[in-house]
This record gives sequence, C-alpha cells and structure tokens, in this order.
Amino acid sequence: MFRGRKQRSRVRLTLACLLAILPLVASGCSIRKLAVGSLADALAGSGSAFSSDEDPELIRDALPFALKTMETLIGEAPENTGLLLSACQGFVLYGAGFVELEADRLELTSYRQAKHQHQRALKLYLRARGYCFRALDLTLPGASEALIRSPGEALSGARGEDVRLLYWTAAAWGSAIAAGLDRPELVADLPAVRALLERALELEPDYDRGALHDAMMLLEIAEMDSGVGSLERAREHYERALQLNGGTRAGTYVSWASAVSVKQQDRAEFERLLEKALAVDPDGELESRLANVIQQDRARWLLDQADDLFLDDLEDDD
Repeated sequence: MFRGRKQRSRVRLTLACLLAILPLVASGCSIRKLAVGSLADALAGSGSAFSSDEDPELIRDALPFALKTMETLIGEAPENTGLLLSACQGFVLYGAGFVELEADRLELTSYRQAKHQHQRALKLYLRARGYCFRALDLTLPGASEALIRSPGEALSGARGEDVRLLYWTAAAWGSAIAAGLDRPELVADLPAVRALLERALELEPDYDRGALHDAMMLLEIAEMDSGVGSLERAREHYERALQLNGGTRAGTYVSWASAVSVKQQDRAEFERLLEKALAVDPDGELESRLANVIQQDRARWLLDQADDLFLDDLEDDD
C-alpha cells in the first residue's frame, strides 16, 4: 500500500512539474530552449512512472495530459527521438489499455458507442505510428517508406540500440491494422510489421523478457487465415515468451486464451489460462505492474463472457 501511495505521488509530482514549467516553454524567454530540452528528456525517460503504477484509473486520467504535453514539446524539439518514441509508446498504451478495452465492453450494450471507441482507438494507433515513423526516419533515413515498398531490405541498418524503436513501431502499426481490419490499405502492411519484429528478434531475441515473442505470437495468429501465419510458430513464440518472462506477465496468458482458445473453442484451456493470468502477482515485476493489473481486469471480464464465447456449450444445452 505504501508503494502505491509513493507511486501516485511520483506521477502527481511529474504532472505538477509539467504545469510549472509549461509557462516557461510558451513564453519565449531566454531559458526556453533549455526548458524544452530538459523537459523533453525527462518525459522521454518517464515511462516507468506510468508502467509501474498500480492504479489504472489514475493513469487513464493522467495520460491524456502527458501525451498532449509531449506533442507540445515535439513541436519545439521535433528531432528528439526519445520524445517521439515515448509519444508513440504512450498513445499505444492509452489506446490498447483503456480505449479499446472500453470498446469491447460497450459491444454488449451499445453498438454505436462501441464503434465510436474502436474508431477512436484506431486513430490513436495511427497517431502513435506517425511518431514512431518520425523517430525511425531520424534513426534510419527513409525507413518508413522503404518498409512499405521492400520490407525485407528497409531495416538492414538497424542496430541493437534500435530494438525498442522497432518493437514500438510494430506495436503501433500492428494495433492499427487489428483495429482497422475493414481497411484493406492497412491490412496490406502486415509484411512491414513482420519485418520490424523479425529484425528486432535478430538483434535482441530476449528483448524485454519476451515482448517480441508475445508480439510475434499475435502476428502469426493474425496471418493464419491468409496462410502466412502458423499456429505451430505462434505456439513456439508463446512458450518462449513464458520462458523469458517466467509466467509473470498476465498478458501472455490472456492473449493466447482470447485469440486461440476461443478460436478453437477450447473452454477448458481458456479458463485455465485466465486463472493463471489472475494468479500473477502484479507486484512481482514492478515495470509490468500496470499492464498486469489491466490484463487481469480483462481476464475477469473474459471469464464473465465465457458462456457467449463458447457456442458448443449453448448447443449442448439445447
């Protein structure tokens, strides 16, 4: 409980500092450039203040202000790659962790509101992708366009220090595709997402304790219907992610349960994996605490919807 209060204080202190310094940024005074540079660097490195928090509602309310502040500073420091990457990451987190989850819940009560939230999530992901593209082109000039033309060659110049950028570009782009499946021009970009993830895996296969394998698992599942993806490869990435994160990340279990167990109508596996997700200790890995809390909330919601997700059970009742 003490850690939770301390974390809230850190987030509030960060926001208070932003409020205090913004007038200086806008004033045109002699310290403007110093203020912009210092604040940009601080924001670019402040992700742990959000990712380690235990209160999703606090972060949901704080993120829009932080993201708009980042966008203001990007206007002043357009070549700060750390700030661009943090903006990309922040918009993905906000879209996936809050907006899209709300859209899923609204589908049960209001199709119209759910559609609005899904469209909003798509716009957030495209916004995130735009910031990652800018960071990518500053790091590897012309890479964002080259990825669309010839994905296999676009990232040959990437190095180990670029893995985080490759991962979040893929996360933003892949999330946009998943949210915009009715837009063929987006779906056609899946090879570029694969190229980003495969290059990142070449450079640092164990990045962030299996994050790349989590992403590749979902990509393999998404491309199964087209014949490009493979359930066998998806399972290999799933198992490797669990090995690397030691089963401490609820999202790995939730992703497999919702994407594969439901598709295969395996309710026993679905429930078993979601119970494993709920058994994860959110405090066991502080940098993943917020994600674990959010994914555990999603696991509970999915378990509540199980009767609607598994049609065989309904047919047996008939």
